Amino acid sequence: MPLRTALPRGPASALVFTLTLALALAGCGTPAGARQAPPPYDTRPEVRAFAKEVAARQGWDTRWVLAQLREARLQPAAQRLIMPAPPGQAKNWNAYRDRFVEPQRIAAGAAFWQANAEALARAEARHGVPAAVIVGIVGVETFYGRIMGRFRTLDVLATLAFDFPSGRSDRSAYFREELEHLLALARKEDVAPASFTGSFAGAIGLPQFMPGSINRHALDFDGDGHVNLIGSAADAIGSIAHFLAQHGWRPGMPAVFEVTPPEDPAQRARLLAPDIVPSFDAAAFAAAGAVLSPEGRAHEGLMALVSVDNGGDPPAFVAGTVNFFVLTRYNRSSYYARAVLELGAAVERAVQAAAGPATPAPPAPPPVPAPAEAQRIGTENR
Repeated sequence: MPLRTALPRGPASALVFTLTLALALAGCGTPAGARQAPPPYDTRPEVRAFAKEVAARQGWDTRWVLAQLREARLQPAAQRLIMPAPPGQAKNWNAYRDRFVEPQRIAAGAAFWQANAEALARAEARHGVPAAVIVGIVGVETFYGRIMGRFRTLDVLATLAFDFPSGRSDRSAYFREELEHLLALARKEDVAPASFTGSFAGAIGLPQFMPGSINRHALDFDGDGHVNLIGSAADAIGSIAHFLAQHGWRPGMPAVFEVTPPEDPAQRARLLAPDIVPSFDAAAFAAAGAVLSPEGRAHEGLMALVSVDNGGDPPAFVAGTVNFFVLTRYNRSSYYARAVLELGAAVERAVQAAAGPATPAPPAPPPVPAPAEAQRIGTENR
């Protein structure tokens, strides 16, 4: 019914109508089904309890913790992106590999390597991690800094700590720990927690370290007195090498060897049972009917038969050593570890090709015989 035909009569009725109309018009600004803004995080009881616990544990003022959490905003995109991929899509190693081992990323990796050759060499000398592995990680994680994420880390960690979405295993406790680590990192570096940006899950910088990994493993590798994984390639390089070394990287050991798996399904299943955990030596591989490369047969440590699916095509196999397992501590995926290794190797080949053939070193001069006295002293000191 049109409003003009429903006007009540009399002063009192007119007043009631006026008030009713005003209230109705005021409600017109909020469409039906629209969400109200959530309450500030620092006003929620569970967040206030968290702030009190953190302050007691760290020796901070609770008011400071609450003031930082007051800046956090609910991030629905983080809730959406943290959910697992829809079921039914077959894994495909060749497609996964092609996302990373491709010309543009290889070229960017070569430029990154050349620009940071000194830091890469220093990290390899100190921690035993090859430059190709470090460069492979930076390339897969962030395309050498092109894709580091633009989410405010404080927002995504608060969202996943206190508003973790239903429909998957609850990891809110983990994100509460990471939120505490973010606050500790901000205090250490004397910056605002809200100033950090990164991925939808809270990973930061060129190596995509979570705040806890930054606090445990990151290094000031450029010597400026600060850890800056966003703006310092040297800090990122040193931190990646330190992370892998801390997780058991063994210098000089290859990460994978070529292998042909056993034809017998039972023997193949037995080798695959431990997944990526190195569990069998070369003799056990041979006894099961697996054929290792000559280098693999000479390897004295344990290995795992690692399989990656190729959609409808047969799976691809490698024999993974302890170092392959260490790479999966960075990201718990055999697909990820293989992509890192293959991208790093491709970038290394590009760097070597750009450098041209190596100039032969001049012949060494003949040794000068040492005086007899010096020879005697040297022998005694050995």
